[in-house]
Amino acid sequence: MAPWWGQEARGGVSGGVTGTPVVVKMQTPDWAISEVPPPGSPAAGGKDGRGKNARQITWVLLLKAHRAAGKLTGAATAALSVAAAARRRVAAGRTDSDADADGAPPGPGAGRPALRTRLYGFIRASLLLSLLLLAADVAAHAQGWHLAALPDLEAVEGLFAAGYAAWMRARAAYLGPALQFLTNACVVLFMIQSADRLILCLGCFWIKLRGIRPVPNAATAGNGKGSDDVEAGAQEEEEGEFPMVLVQIPMCNEKEVYQQSIGAVCNLDWPRSNFLVQVLDDSDDAATSALIREEVEKWQREGVRILYRHRVIRDGYKAGNLKSAMNCSYVKDYEFVVIFDADFQPQEDFLKLTVPHFKGKEDVGLVQARWSFVNKDENLLTRLQNINLCFHFEVEQQVNGAFLNFFGFNGTAGVWRIKALEDSGGWMERTTVEDMDIAVRAHLKGWKFLYLNDVECQCELPESYEAYRKQQHRWHSGPMQLFRLCFVDIIKSKIGFWKKFNLIFLFFLLRKLILPFYSFTLFCVILPMTMFAPEAELPAWVVCYIPATMSLLNILPAPKSFPFIVPYLLFENTMSVTKFNAMISGLFQLGSAYEWVVTKKSGRSSEGDLVALVENEKQSKQQRVGSAPNLDSLAAKEELYPKSEPKKKKHNRLYRKELALSFLLLTAAARSLLSVQGIHFYFLLFQGVSFLVVGLDLIGEQVE
Repeated sequence: MAPWWGQEARGGVSGGVTGTPVVVKMQTPDWAISEVPPPGSPAAGGKDGRGKNARQITWVLLLKAHRAAGKLTGAATAALSVAAAARRRVAAGRTDSDADADGAPPGPGAGRPALRTRLYGFIRASLLLSLLLLAADVAAHAQGWHLAALPDLEAVEGLFAAGYAAWMRARAAYLGPALQFLTNACVVLFMIQSADRLILCLGCFWIKLRGIRPVPNAATAGNGKGSDDVEAGAQEEEEGEFPMVLVQIPMCNEKEVYQQSIGAVCNLDWPRSNFLVQVLDDSDDAATSALIREEVEKWQREGVRILYRHRVIRDGYKAGNLKSAMNCSYVKDYEFVVIFDADFQPQEDFLKLTVPHFKGKEDVGLVQARWSFVNKDENLLTRLQNINLCFHFEVEQQVNGAFLNFFGFNGTAGVWRIKALEDSGGWMERTTVEDMDIAVRAHLKGWKFLYLNDVECQCELPESYEAYRKQQHRWHSGPMQLFRLCFVDIIKSKIGFWKKFNLIFLFFLLRKLILPFYSFTLFCVILPMTMFAPEAELPAWVVCYIPATMSLLNILPAPKSFPFIVPYLLFENTMSVTKFNAMISGLFQLGSAYEWVVTKKSGRSSEGDLVALVENEKQSKQQRVGSAPNLDSLAAKEELYPKSEPKKKKHNRLYRKELALSFLLLTAAARSLLSVQGIHFYFLLFQGVSFLVVGLDLIGEQVE
C-alpha cells in the first residue's frame, strides 16, 4: 500500500507527470524501502518535489532509527541475559574446586589441595598487589607525581610521598631491569616458536604445491606411471588377499555413543572372515555395560565377528585396557590392529584406504587418518577447537609425516602393524598419553609413520568448557611426564642426530613446554606487570602484530572460521593458564598429573549417519526388534557388578584462576590509561573480558 505522500504526489503536477509511489515493506525489525522515480518527475528533482522528498527522507531516517533501536534492544536483552546467568552462577557458588566438579579418579597427589591451589594463590596475590599499586598510582597521578622526576618527588614532605619515592627507586633499580630481562627472554622464545609455526606453514604450502602425499605401492605398480590415486590402491587390494585386521573400540561409560560407533565399525567394507572387532568396555556402570553387551550380541546375530570384553578392575585406564586386549591368544593370527575411540565413526571404506599403504613397506608401523567433527558448528567453543585441530592435522601432522616420517599418534583412527607394537614394548601404563608414548618408542626403534590427510574419520568435540578443560589438562601434562621418562632413551637411541634434535627440542620442548610457558608468562604475567613498572617495555609488535599474524596462519586451514580470528586469539591466551598449570604438574609430577577423566560425549551423528540408520531400520526391522535390551538379564547382570554412585547433576561453574586473572588484567588495563598506552590498553581490556567470560563459564554448552 502506498503511503499518503505517494497519494499526494499522484494528485497532479505540471506537465501531467505523476509522482512516484514509495513502497515501504515493513517487517520486524527489518525494513526494505525502495523508490524508483521516473525521469523528469518532480520526485526526481525540481522545485515542486522538494517538500515531498524531504518528507520521504524524514520517514527513511525514522525507519532506520527504529531499526537501530531494535538492534540496540536486542543487544541489551542479550547483555541482560548474560548478566543474569553470571549472577545465578555467582549466587550458586559452585567453583572448579568443588569435589563433585573434579570427577577424576584418585591418583598420586590427590587429596593434597595445596598442590592444586599454588597457581591460584599466586594469581590472587598478584591481583591484590596490583590493586594496591593501582590505588597508589591513581593517588600519585592526582598529585602529578607520576610525571615528576625522582629528586623533585623526594623534596615533597609526607609519608605517602616518601613511600612512593622509595617505590620508584626500587622499581628503577631492581624491578625494571629484572622484568625487562624476563620480557626479552620470553620474546626470544616467542619468536622461535613463531618461526617454527611459519616453517610448518611453508612446508604445508610446499606439499600442496607439489601434490605430495603417501601412495600405496599397489597403485604405483598398477598403472606404471606413479599415479597417486589411493582408490587404485584399494582396487588392487581387492583383487589380492585381504590381510587379517583386528579392530578395537576402547570405551568407558560411553552410553551416548556406543551404539553408533559399534555400528559404524561393524559396517566396514572388509571380508568378515578377515577382521575381528573387540569392544573393550571399562565401564563401572552396570546398566551401561549391559547395554553395550546387548549391542554386541545383536551384531553377533547378524554375522559380524565381534567380541565383548569387560575388565572389572580398571588398571591403567586406556593403556591398560588395550594392553589386556593385546594379550589374548588369538591376536597372533592378525597382522594389523585398528583403534577407534567410542565417539569415532569411520566410513565404510576406511580399511581399504589405509591398509594398502602397508603393502611392500615393511618399515611402516603406523598409518594415521585425519579427524573430522560432526559438531564443529555447535557453539563458539567447538568452532574455536576446530581451528586448532584443523591446523594440527592439516599442517603439523601432514608436514611431520611427509618430511620426517614421524608424528605423535593421535590415539585413535590409526592402523598399527602389530609387529611394530610388539617390537616397541607394547602399551604401557606409565603416562596419561599412552598414544604418544608408543609413538615415541616406535620411532626410536626405527619404524616409519604415514599420515593420510585425505582419509577422514568423524568424531565429536567437547561442547562444554569443563570437558574441554579436563581434556587439555591431560593432553598437556602427559607429554611432560613422557619427556621425563624417555629423555635418556632418546639420548641413547641409535637414531640420527637430527631426529634426536627434532624429538627433544621441537616435539617436546618447543611445542609442549615452551609454548604454554611463554603464552601464560608473557601475556598474563609480564604484560600486566609492565603497566605497573613502565621501566620495562613490551613492544606493540609483540602484543599485537605477531600474535595476529600467527593467528592468521593458524586459521588458514579452516578459512570459514576467519570471522572468529579475534575470539580465537583471545581464547588461546585464556587457555594458556590451564595448559601452563598442566605442563607444570606433568613436569614436576604434582598431584593432578595422573588424573584421567573420560571426555563427555553428546552422541551427535552426521546427516549421512542418520540416513543410513533409517535405511538399516527398514532393512532389518525384525533383527532390531530382537536387539532390545532384556530387562531380566539386565537386572541379573547388575547383581554381578558393584552399583555405581548416583550421578550428580551437572552445573555450569565458576573457574577461580580465570576470574582472578580477568580482574588482574582489567586492573592493569586501568593502570595503562595513566601512561597513555593505546594498544596495550585495548589488548588488556579485551583479554580481561575474555578471561571473565570463560571464568563465568559462559562459553560452550550451557548446562544450568
